[in-house]
Order: sequence, then structure tokens, then C-alpha cells
Amino acid sequence: MRIVIAPDKFKGCLSAPQVAAAIARGIREVDPAIEIEQILMADGGEGTVDALVTATGGRLVTRRVTGPLPGMKVDATFGFLGGGQTSTAVIEMSAASGLHLLQPEQYDPMKTTTYGTGELIMAAIEMGARRVILGIGGSATVDGGLGCVQACGGRPILAPDGLPAREPITGADVERSVGLKWERPFPREACEILVACDVDNPLAGPRGAARVFGPQKGATPEQVERLDRALAALGEKVGDGSLASTPGAGAAGGLGFGLMAFLGARLRPGFGLVAEAVGLAARLRGADLVVTGEGRLDASSMGGKTVVGVARLCRETGRPCVALVGSIGEGAEAAIAEGLTAYFSICDRPMSFVNAMREAPELLATAAANLVRLRL
Repeated sequence: MRIVIAPDKFKGCLSAPQVAAAIARGIREVDPAIEIEQILMADGGEGTVDALVTATGGRLVTRRVTGPLPGMKVDATFGFLGGGQTSTAVIEMSAASGLHLLQPEQYDPMKTTTYGTGELIMAAIEMGARRVILGIGGSATVDGGLGCVQACGGRPILAPDGLPAREPITGADVERSVGLKWERPFPREACEILVACDVDNPLAGPRGAARVFGPQKGATPEQVERLDRALAALGEKVGDGSLASTPGAGAAGGLGFGLMAFLGARLRPGFGLVAEAVGLAARLRGADLVVTGEGRLDASSMGGKTVVGVARLCRETGRPCVALVGSIGEGAEAAIAEGLTAYFSICDRPMSFVNAMREAPELLATAAANLVRLRL
């Protein structure tokens, strides 16, 4: 029997490598002779760098860059893929510009910047990257991506004096932005940027970056209104204004828009990018069973989460696919129509959230062992 294990992380609990290792341990406890292949997955959010670098035998690189606040420095890690893809870099914007880098009392999207994300992009290009996969989840920012663009050579021009913006630009500066002057050309032709994006929010408006995500990042109602007006104006100034309504333009506080408008980036579903990079479809062929998993399965999982992405590929290749998840929520049954054969919570008895988190490795191993006993 050949079993492919292709899980995502259990957010806040176990990384994808830890999830895969626990499942593999449970399988081997039942039958050490079973052939196991572990393929670490992600959907473009947290854990994407580790998953892709590990899955392809790549390497990690750490650079000291600007954090989410001007003057703040952080050590941010990104990666280069292996396996014939050594000129492909993978970056998580949250490594430099993430909300998790701040204390709650520091949350304020008027004061935060994506400048450090741009520094990571430039570092990757300077190291030979010809393709950058950029995950843009978990941001602390609503700067329309201008901070990132500024680090990549573009200098926003601010009204009323028409002078270049100070470095780094923050969310509060977007409303005064009237243009962009390139100090050095960005190498669009030499480096392709693919953005892993699993939200479809436009730049501004009722479903825009400021109104939907601003409050999560500390924006007051008054700041939400200011930021939304600023992003709407920014969108109107670029090209014919159509990019602002592109699904995903509002991702990461408008970073999706800035990357498309100024760096020529293309937005792609995160799971698809990761699956393509690790060659998942080809590696599923010949599997007798595919085991996937992540922290929760519910209706939101249908929007591009790993479990459903793996299930869809299994449906295409005719492989049985079972999900082991931490919890099951409303709408989870829809995953069956997407290709999932079955899904199970790893919690085998009533328990608190704290205990479930603490015991997750053993619970995963036990669930995997019971699954294999059923198959045998």
C-alpha cells in the first residue's frame, strides 16, 4: 500500500511538517511496511515558505529588514526552492509586515508599512530570483502596497508640496499620494511575481481593504473612512481604474493592488501555486490513499483551503482522500462533493480547546492508525 500524506498546518498548534510526521507515525504503528510519501502543503498563508522549501529540498535565507512600523527592524526568513526551481523564491509578506510582529497596543494601520516586504522582494532578486511566489496573508497594513513599491524603487509623490514621500511610507500617507516617480526601474521582464491570494476583496468600497480588514488591524471607525477614501482615490489614479475592482486587489491592505499596478504581479489562488510548485498532481497518481488535514473544516474551506484543494486533485486522479481535522464546522459536508471521501475530527472524546491543542500530535497519530486499520 502507498499512502500520500499532504496536510496543511493546524494553525497556532502544529506546522505542516509536524502534522505530516504525526500522521506518518500513526500509520507506521499499524504497518511499518506501508510506503509513505509526505508532501507538505499550504494555501499561501503562514507556513508557505517552510512547506515549499521542505517539499522541494530548497534553502532558507534570513535578512534584516524594516518591520511593520517605521524604524522597527526584524529578521525575516524567505526561501529558494530546490529540485530544478532554484531561481524561484518564496516569500511570506507577514515575515516582514505581519500583524503578529506587533503588540495589540501597537495596532494602527495609519502607522504601518509594507516597506519590509519590498525589501525582501529586492533581496531575492539580487540573489538571483527570476520568479517570486509571494504569500500575502496576515498583514498589519493598509497602505495600498505603496511601502512595498517604495522599497522596490518607486517613490510616491505627496501633495500639497509635490515632494517625494519620506521612507518608509505608511497608511497615513496614502491619502496624500498623487503620483509615483521611479528612482530605479523595477525588473519586470527579468522577474515574474506571482501572488498567492485567497480573498476576492476589491481595493475600496463596502468589501474593500479598509472596511473589511482595517478594524482587525486596529483602525478606528474614523480611520476606516479615511483609509477607504484614500484607497479609492489611489485606484482611480492608476491606469483606467479597473485594477482597483480586480478580485484580490484589497488583499493585505491593498498590497494586492500595489503589486499588480506597479510591479506587474499576477494574483493566483494560493493552494494552486503551492500545488504546482511541489508537483502535487503527479505525486498523487498511484497512491492507494491520500490523507490531508488542517485545523478546521467548514464552509469557508471551499474557498481555496488546502483540504478541499487536495480533495479536488484526488477527484481528478481518482484517488480516495480522507481529511483529519481538528474541528468540524457548519458546511463541512460540502467537501464531499469536492472530492473528499470522508473527514474525521481527531478529537476522540470531549475535551477543552487547550487540551486538544496540547494533545494534537497523539490525537493525529491515533486517528491515522485507526484509519489505516479500517483500510486494511
